[in-house]
Amino acid sequence: MNRNLQPSQGRLLISEPALRDFYFSKGVVLLIEHEPDEGSFGLIVNKPIHLKLNEVVKDFPKNDFPLYLGGPVHPERLFYLHTLGEQIPGSLNVFGNIYWGGDINKLMELIDLKLVGPEQVRFFIGYSGWEKGQLNREMGEKSWIITQATQDMVLAGSPEALWGNILKKLGNDYAIWANFPADPILN
Repeated sequence: MNRNLQPSQGRLLISEPALRDFYFSKGVVLLIEHEPDEGSFGLIVNKPIHLKLNEVVKDFPKNDFPLYLGGPVHPERLFYLHTLGEQIPGSLNVFGNIYWGGDINKLMELIDLKLVGPEQVRFFIGYSGWEKGQLNREMGEKSWIITQATQDMVLAGSPEALWGNILKKLGNDYAIWANFPADPILN
């Protein structure tokens, strides 16, 4: 692991184990945008909620897509990551084959035609945001570890296990964190 990585688009923020915030405790955030002079925007990629997309979003084509908690900002809004690239006009490349947003009507059409599955798109309610300088302050407080994202980290595997799995891959210095109890006082 490169310990000198700085926040930037396409990188993951891994919360340190003592971060007790409801949203970010054992959180993994994909940075979608990072402009040090403006702020940062990201989505928590490892917090599924126990609702399906159709249970929350009306007028969406019938599907069985899971829904994820993207962060505390605008929890009434829907955001999505996908691997569809130019098939979704207006989508923005985050890194590799991972895209953000784009024409929701085109995405709905592809879902309705059963041309898109849950392995190609992930839906989030809310997002994570930092104002100018805020993320840098949190980095100085050692609230986050930064690593490069991969498509599998963002869209595949078990999201609930992602935080611990990434820490184990980062080496012995961080592997012990993977077993950190939810409430160390009760340990």
